[in-house]
Amino acid sequence: MLGLIYAHGKGVPKDEAEAVKWWRKAAKQGLAEAQFALGFMYEDGNGVPKDEAEAVNWYRKAAEQGFAWAQFKLGIIYADGKGVPKDEAVAVRLFHKAAEQGLADGQLNLGVAYANGKGVPKDEAEAVNWFRKAAKQGLAEAQFNLGVAYASGEGVPKDDAVAVEWFREAAEQGHTKAQSNLGFAYANGEGVRKDEAAAVQWWRKAAEQGLAEAQFNLGVRYANGRGVPKDEAEAIKWYRKAADQGLDAAQCNLGVMYAEGRGVPKDEAEAVKWYRKAAEQGHADAQFKLGAAYANGEGVIKDETTAYKWLLLAGAQGYESARKALPILERIERSLGPEQRAEGQRLAREFKAEQSSNKQPQANELQ
Repeated sequence: MLGLIYAHGKGVPKDEAEAVKWWRKAAKQGLAEAQFALGFMYEDGNGVPKDEAEAVNWYRKAAEQGFAWAQFKLGIIYADGKGVPKDEAVAVRLFHKAAEQGLADGQLNLGVAYANGKGVPKDEAEAVNWFRKAAKQGLAEAQFNLGVAYASGEGVPKDDAVAVEWFREAAEQGHTKAQSNLGFAYANGEGVRKDEAAAVQWWRKAAEQGLAEAQFNLGVRYANGRGVPKDEAEAIKWYRKAADQGLDAAQCNLGVMYAEGRGVPKDEAEAVKWYRKAAEQGHADAQFKLGAAYANGEGVIKDETTAYKWLLLAGAQGYESARKALPILERIERSLGPEQRAEGQRLAREFKAEQSSNKQPQANELQ
C-alpha cells in the first residue's frame, strides 16, 4: 500500500525510489502484487536503474504465485526475448495461464499467437475463441480483431454485419483501425447501408488521431466531393498528413495534385518529389508517373534511361500499370541504344533486388 501511495503521490510527494523501497519489503515477504510492481519498476527504470534480468526475476516470482498480470508481462518478455532467450512456446503457456484467469490482455495475446501460429500451431478458430472472450470484456483491440475475423471469414463464417458490430464496439472506444474499417464498411455498403457521409465521419475520427490510411481516405473524399463538399485545399491537407507518415498512395496523390495544380499552385518539381517517395516504396502508379516525368522532362531534367527504369518497374506490377506504361516504353525503346536499354534494365533489377532485401515480414504485434 505504501508503495502505491509513493508511486502515485497520493497524500505525499511522488517518490518512485521510496515506492520501490516499500514494494521491495513487501515483495521479500512474498506478496505477489508487490513482486509484480517491483518487476514493473525494474523493467521501465522507474525509481531504480533499468534492469531487464531483475524485472524477469520479480515477474517470475509473482507469476509462480498465479498473479495473472505477472504471467502476462512475463509472456511478453519471452515473446520479445528481452532479459531472457526468446521462446514463443513459453510465452504462449504464460499467456494461457493469464487468459484462463480471465485477464483480457492475456486472452488477446493468446488469440494473436493462435492467429499467427507463433508458439502454437496456427488455429484461426481458436484465435477467434480467445478474441471473443477478451472482446466481451470490452477490450477494444480484441473487438477489432474479432471484427477482422468476421470480415475475412477467418476462423468463423464470413459475416459483414457481425464484423460491423464489433468494429463499432471498438471504434466507439477510440480504436483508430476499427474507426477506419467502419468507414470502409459505410463507404462500400458492407454489413451496413451505404452512407458516404457516415464513412467520412468515421474516417475523420481516425484521421484526427493520426491514422495515415484514414487521412488518405479523407483526402480522397475531399478531392472527389463524396460525403463532403468538394474542397481540394482540404484534400491536400489530409494527403500531406498521410504522406508525411510515409503512406505511398497519399504521396502519389499529393504528387498528382501538384502536377495538376489542384488545391495548390502547379509545381512539377514538387510533384516529382512526391512521386519519387511513393515509387521508391514500390507504388506502381507513382513509378509510372515518375517514369513519364523523366521521359517528358516534366519537373526533372529529361532522362530516358531513368524513365525506362521506372516504366519497366511499373509495367512489371500488373495489367493496369503495364497498360499505362506500354506506349511510353515502346517510344523510349525505339529511341534508346542497346547500351542505354541494358542500363535501364540493370537499374530496374537492382531496385527490385534492394526492395526485396529490405522487405520486413508483417505480423500482428503483441499488446
